[in-house]
Amino acid sequence: MTGRDGGADIGPIGNAPVVILVRPQLADNIGAVSRAMANGGLFELRLVAPRDGWPQDKAWRNASGADRLLDAAVVYPDVPSAVSDLHRVFATCPRPRHIVKPVLTARGAAAELRSITGRDLRAGLLFGPERAGLDNDDIACCDALIRYPLNPAFMSLNLAQAVMVMAYEWWTAADQTVPRRLMTNETQVATKGDLDNFITHLTAELDECGFLRNLPKRPGMVRNIHHFFQRGEATEQELRTLHGIVTELALGRRQRGRSEDAKGN
Repeated sequence: MTGRDGGADIGPIGNAPVVILVRPQLADNIGAVSRAMANGGLFELRLVAPRDGWPQDKAWRNASGADRLLDAAVVYPDVPSAVSDLHRVFATCPRPRHIVKPVLTARGAAAELRSITGRDLRAGLLFGPERAGLDNDDIACCDALIRYPLNPAFMSLNLAQAVMVMAYEWWTAADQTVPRRLMTNETQVATKGDLDNFITHLTAELDECGFLRNLPKRPGMVRNIHHFFQRGEATEQELRTLHGIVTELALGRRQRGRSEDAKGN
């Protein structure tokens, strides 16, 4: 059954590699693969001789909205016909044996694929069957192999996970997201002037309450306060809250002082 309604509004992003599943066995896995592909901006899916035929309802149920990839999936009888219009093809292969071909990590493959597609060449990623993987005839159609650098004692991935790794590396190879940022919501990072103003307020109240009464140690204690608040990226809202805390503490101290004076009188 094709043409499902309710899928996400997704479509091709540039000249992305084609994902080719060779003799996939489970429709559930094909659906999960489409979801992983959409996450990483890969939108063309080809199926080589799927074991249970195509289409299969279970695939759409596992696609989580990536229906359009499954709607547009094309079935081929064999690997040569599935890659005939492509210029370069890379194959995932966990244990390459007796084969002389370049072997790339997922990150290295993504970088090469970006270079290839950037020259307006078409590229493909070949993934083997769930149980046996690609055979030598399949690999003969490929230019290079991809081997993920995972824990050598346990490198088992299901089909969708294997596709997700490559989809992620493909996407991040061109992604400009900064590695680290501060989520400030409706406020923003405070300036050094804002921070100095708060520390001046805090220091004045610490002097007033006697916390900094040890004059020889006072400069070092004030420096420590500066170091503490300068370490992070305090926001304007956080400083407003801290100002309020210091003000209320000082007010409470003064009120207690007046109460004690009244009792003493």
